[in-house]
Parts: sequence; C-alpha cells; structure tokens
Amino acid sequence: MKSRFSARQQNSDNTADENKGTTTAVLLTNLGSPDEPTTSAVRRYLREFLSDTRVVEIPRLIWLLILHGIILRIRPAKSAKLYQTVWQDDGAPLISITAAQKEKMATKIKLQYGDNVIVDFAMRYGNPSIASVLQKFQQQGVDKLVVLPLYPQYAGPTTASTFDAVSKELQKWRYIPSIHFLNTYHNNPFYIQALAETVEEHVASHGKPERLVLSYHGMPELFHKWGDPYYDFCQETTSLLKRLLLESDLGFTDDEIIMTFQSRFGKAEWLKPYTDETLENLPKQGIKHVAIMSPAFSADCLETLEELIHENSEVFLEAGGESYHYIAALNDRDDHIDALFDVLSPTLGSPNLN
Repeated sequence: MKSRFSARQQNSDNTADENKGTTTAVLLTNLGSPDEPTTSAVRRYLREFLSDTRVVEIPRLIWLLILHGIILRIRPAKSAKLYQTVWQDDGAPLISITAAQKEKMATKIKLQYGDNVIVDFAMRYGNPSIASVLQKFQQQGVDKLVVLPLYPQYAGPTTASTFDAVSKELQKWRYIPSIHFLNTYHNNPFYIQALAETVEEHVASHGKPERLVLSYHGMPELFHKWGDPYYDFCQETTSLLKRLLLESDLGFTDDEIIMTFQSRFGKAEWLKPYTDETLENLPKQGIKHVAIMSPAFSADCLETLEELIHENSEVFLEAGGESYHYIAALNDRDDHIDALFDVLSPTLGSPNLN
C-alpha cells in the first residue's frame, strides 16, 4: 500500500507545469457565512458555529438542549432576513471580499516568490471549508503550510477555533507539512497605518466627528477572566491607532476616540463598554456627530454592514444624534494587503525559494 507521502509525491509530479516546484501554501481564513440567505441555510451555518466549544463555553448538555430546543428553532429565520439585507449578486459580502483579498495577495506573493507559493482562502464555518482547501493543498504536494486567520486580535472563539479546524484535518494526514500558524497581528505597524488612513480619508470627505468610536466584536467577560488576551489586544490596537491619529493634523484629542464592544448575545456580562449603549448615551452628552469603525473586522460582513451601519445608526439618531457615519473595514485595500503581506513575509523566507 502506498503511503500518503508517496501519493502526495505522485500528485506533485503529475501537477500541471505552472505548479511545478510549489512547496509552500498560504491559507487565509475568516469566520464564514451561510451558503444562502435562507432559513435552512442559516440554520445549518448556526448549528456548526454555535456547536463549537470554543464559541460557547457552558456545560455541553445544557447548551445543546438550548441550541436545538430554542435557538435553532427561532434565530435562523430572523438572521436570514438580516442576511438578505446585505446579500450581493456574488453572494455573502464576507466571502466575496475574502476572495478578493486572496487574489490580491496571490498576485503580490507571485511577484516576490514566483510560482513557489500558492495562496487560497477558507472559512471556519460554512464553505469553502478549511478541510476542503487543506485537502487541495495536500494534492498539490505542499511541504510548508502558512495559516493566517484574518482576525487582527487573537481570540479563542476565532483564532484558536481556526487552529482546531486545521489540526483536526492534519491529524488525518500521514505526511504533515511544516506549519506556521500566525495567531495575531493586532500591533502590526502597517495594519495600524492602514486603519489611520481610512480615518484620514473619512475626515477629508465628511469632516472631523465629535467622537470616533472604535467598535470591536464582543466577548463574554468570563473569557477574559479565564485568560483570553483578546481584550488586551484590542486595547493595544486602540492605543497604537490613537497615537497615530493624535500625532496627525486631524485635530483629535484623547477623549474623542472611544473603544467599545458590539454583538453581544445572551444575558451574560460581556466586555464593556457596549457599543449600542455608548451610542445611545452620547447625544445626552451633547455629542451629535460620530463616526464608527471596527478594527476587529478585516472584511465587511453582517456585523458591520447591518449591525453597525443600520442598527446602531438608528440607536444614535433616535437618541438625538444628527450625523452618523460608518468607516468601512480595510477589505481589499492595497494598504491592507501590504499589511497582511508584512505579517506573512517572515514565514515565507527568502524570495528565491528555488
């Protein structure tokens, strides 16, 4: 019987000419989206997502009873309606944006490394799955694997869960490639600079807001108490971005830039301050003009396109605010791709991989 390495080598020898010599694969990952904005597709997606023990850390039997007895009966229909508001002709925004990021990254890497490095993307939940893309890499004879989860700030429910999925697939392989798993880039200077550039561009177009709200995805407070560094990494990103903005000519003061947390779920206490409560209270303090952005999202998705643009703008305006603007995620901006390339570069070695 042939070993997996033998099969891998044979597949590598039979690969088309343009892929010959390829030994390194870069895998970009993100959270994922339902295949369609329908109740049944959202139910499948939520079942996979909310069954992850990294995402929900309460006694398993109790949670499964809640998940299958209540949540998966009620939430899919509501979430499907929200997905319908952001769905595009080419599908879920998160998927299409990540695909665009992958294409730009592949082009940039090819200029430096030729055909010796291949780039692809996968989603932690839904499609394309991490397992399916890793299996493609295996068939291409990859000797070195670099995984970059596109979560700037490490968190157990996102980054660590991605590691779990990669590990689960690789445990089935006879031949394991050299692995580089990049777990955070919250303080990468090119990433911070790209964030600052989006603020500068926004101010040039819409004027300086009275408050700039940096809204990060939320997390149960208990996770932080148990040792998850996500909150600390969000603070560091905020501090570094503040420093750039305060040193710029935009005129911001320290108290005009606020860090908050969005997307909380359930009745447990989550990281504070909450984005929606902050926006509701600002008009009471005489603040009528805000801009909001989320440094935690590398690509726009439901949590930004629906929650930040629509839900939270309603909260602010109904509370007496007058001007509310959302600053888009970095998406496939060239300076964002440059930042991600800088994160990846140390793992790729010398440009001359021949």
